[in-house]
Amino acid sequence: MTITLNGAPHPLPRETTVGRLLESLGLAGKPVVVELDGQAVFPRDHAQTAVIPGARVEIVTLAAGG
Repeated sequence: MTITLNGAPHPLPRETTVGRLLESLGLAGKPVVVELDGQAVFPRDHAQTAVIPGARVEIVTLAAGG
């Protein structure tokens, strides 16, 4: 299946969750904000939130500093 990830097409296996997507991107356990089709997904929900074909996903990594 294909989703839109941060504005660009991105292929994914079917039955993928937000958690699996983050793992595939090397972002599992890192401070990120995830928006799925315009709705924020809380970290506690990453493992059970499904990503469906055509979904729009925005991922923002958080960084500390000044």
